[in-house]
Formats: sequence, C-alpha cells, structure tokens
Amino acid sequence: MTSSIKDARWGARLWGTLTVLCAVVFLDALDVSMVGVALPSIQAELGMSTSSLQWVVSGYVLGYGGLLLLGGRTADLLGRRRVFLAALVVFAVASLLGGLMNDGTLLIAARFVKGVSAAFTAPAALSIITTTFAEGPARNRALSIFTACGASGFSLGLVLSGVLTEIGWRWTFFMPVPVAIVALVAGARLLERGEERGEGGHDLLGAVTITAAMLLLVFAVVEAPEASVARTVLSLAGAAALIWLFVWWEGRVRHPLVRLGILRSAPLARANIGLVILFGSYVGFQFVAMQYFQNLLGWSALQTALAFLPAGLLVALTSTTMGGFADRFGTPRLIVAGSVALLAGYAVFLRVDLHPRLLTLVLPGMVLLGLAFALSFPSLNIQATAGVDDEEQGLASGLLNTSGQVGGAVVLAIVTAVLTSGADGGDPIARFRAAILVSAGFALVGLAVALTGLRFGRQRVAAREEPVPEAV
Repeated sequence: MTSSIKDARWGARLWGTLTVLCAVVFLDALDVSMVGVALPSIQAELGMSTSSLQWVVSGYVLGYGGLLLLGGRTADLLGRRRVFLAALVVFAVASLLGGLMNDGTLLIAARFVKGVSAAFTAPAALSIITTTFAEGPARNRALSIFTACGASGFSLGLVLSGVLTEIGWRWTFFMPVPVAIVALVAGARLLERGEERGEGGHDLLGAVTITAAMLLLVFAVVEAPEASVARTVLSLAGAAALIWLFVWWEGRVRHPLVRLGILRSAPLARANIGLVILFGSYVGFQFVAMQYFQNLLGWSALQTALAFLPAGLLVALTSTTMGGFADRFGTPRLIVAGSVALLAGYAVFLRVDLHPRLLTLVLPGMVLLGLAFALSFPSLNIQATAGVDDEEQGLASGLLNTSGQVGGAVVLAIVTAVLTSGADGGDPIARFRAAILVSAGFALVGLAVALTGLRFGRQRVAAREEPVPEAV
C-alpha cells in the first residue's frame, strides 16, 4: 500500500505531484467542452454533415465513458504511475494528430482515442491522490483542488475554445499538446515509483461486457434523435442484457472487475447519482444555451463563450477552499447546498426571451451554476472515495467518472429531443424553455437524493450520541 501523507505541511515535491495530476484532469475535462464552439468551423472546412459532426463530440464521450471502469481497474492492477504516464503519451499524440486531420472520419477516430486515453488518466490520477493523502483534512484538501481543476477545465473550455476558434479550430486540438508534454516530463520525475499493485488478474469478460454495455448505451442515446424507434429499443435492450450478463459474471468470477459489494455503500451510490444529475443536466443546459445564444440571438462564438466565464471563474477561485468546508460542514450539507444552487440557476434561465438582460438573467444564472459546481463537484468526489480501501480507489473513481460521462450523454439526448421537437414551427422560446425545464427536473431529483444523505447523516450522528443503558 502506498504510504499516505498525514502531515498538514506539504513540501514542494508533493505540490508538484498534485499540480501534474490537476493539469491532466484539467485537460481531460477541457476536451469534453472545448470542441463545442469550434464545430461550425470544423463542419465548414471538412465538409461534414450535421449527423457526422455530432460524432466529433460523441466520439470522445464514447471512449471516455465506455472505458473508465477498465481504466480504473487497470490502474489498480498494473500500477497507477505506469498507467497514468502511458495514457498521457497517447493523449498527446492523439491531440496532435487530431489537429492535422483533413478528413472527418479520421478526426472522429482521433477524438475517440483521446477519450480512451482520458478513461485511463482520470481514474489513475484520482487514485494516486487518494492513496497519497491520508483520509481526512489532507485528502479533502487535495481532492477539492483536484476536482475544482476538473470542473474549471470543463467550465472554461467554452471560453478558451471561443478564443482559439478565432485563430483557427485546429488550435483547439494543438493547445493541449505542449501542456501534456510538460505534465508527462514532470510526472515521470515526481510521481512515486514502485507503488504496490493490486492482487489478482484482469477480468477480461467483465471488461468486455461492461465496456460494450456502456458503449452501446451511449450510442443508443446519442443516435436516438435520428435513429428509428426499433433500432433504439434494440440498442437499449442489448445494453440492458450486457449489464445483466456483467452483474451475473461479477458474482462468480474469482477476480472481478467490480466487486459488487462496493455498490452497497450508500454514500458511494448517492455520489454517483449526484454526479449523473450534476454533469448530465449541465451538459444538456450548455447545449441549449449554445443554440439559444448563437442560433437564435446571433451572438458570436466569443460572446457565447464569455457568457459562461462567470461560472468557470467562480469554480477556479474557490478551488482551495472546498476541502476546508467539507471538513467543517460535511459533504452531505455541501451537496444539498450545491443542489439548491443548481436548481435555482436553471430556474433563472427559464425566463429566457428574445432580449435577455445580462445583469438580471445571464450573470445571476451563471453565478448560481458556478456555485453549484464549486460546492457539489469536490464534495461528490470526496464522498465517493471516503472509506474505500487503497486497492479499490481506482474502481471507486472509475465508477464515479463513468456515472458523470454516461449521465451527460443520456440527459443530453433527452434535452436534444425536446429542443428539436417541432423544430420547423412553433415558438422557439417555448422550446428553449421546455429543454431547460428538463435540466431543472433532473436537478430537482438530485436535490431529493441529496436530502436523503443529509437525513441519514443525522441518523448516524444520533446513533453515536445515544447513551448506553446502565447495567441492571
């Protein structure tokens, strides 16, 4: 087992290690959102159809969300440092090749490979943190910084993309390359060598079945707006059958990919549901907002990107404080507060019209959404990994990240279906409000789940404080 840091005073090497891990998770999250603003330029230059263009985004999500569990387990078995550095090399190469592509199909393939590499770097990085820092204030502080960098990468991706697209869409692919190279060199020197690896072997059948299930599920929801009902139903049924096969097999194999007992942890389950709601509803809202600002109001890519700046800045500026708040108030309370802010942010944007006011609609709405991410995202990561053994930290982080990516794909598909229904007629503002209402509905469910965690937490405290009866 890797030794954990218990001293509150962190040295330069420890800060350097954390910086490397944060830089990579920032790039992983950045790639989820950064390509969005560049899509029209990509379509114009490469002559891609609208249906094929969506795969520039979906390809990354398929590779990322579909292979996260395998990535987390591989990090546990083969060594977190080795997996992290190898996947980072692949990420840098795929980024460079993506920027050089002149064919839409090859560009989609490069995006898929980048998603696959992120599926290995993200859980490896998170498990390095949770096995390096002792559970409690030190780990909470490190996780709050780490997860805030991921949230900042996702939030600032649109802003950075707006700037880079003004120069040329290829720079959205080239920009991560030097950062990845610097992180690779620094990681090779700073990350601890010779950490103990998990016991057992690779569960190949489990890896194949769960990966195929996630890929098929994401494919079904992404393609649902254009596919026939029969194909969508068959795809979803196939995904359900593969998930059943996976669960059946995991209960019988000697070295399972996922120890099913870990799913009995109520805090872990609530954290996964919470990230499905948080990330999924926001991805759906972001898509709606892009269409609203650019297609309906005629804003430029840069203007649209700047509208998201307050949320990204709020997350970035609070990165070092969430760990202390988690120590003081507990993650359940912070998640509830974040869920309230998320729901309130969507409620503000339900007032959209043809003349949105910056100070009374856009700014307060974005600030509330930024506050929701700042409070909830680090807290969900802390809650998901607390109490998990070191040898299963990669598994826990893989489960959490998988929930976020799959949640993003599923909610986005639902939001898109609502937004495009009756696209040839009717009131466009009504359609935008209906699509935002979908995200608000998911946020309401997330608040309900978060409140159950608060209730159970109070019950545990009451049980610990209950006096022991005196012996008769």
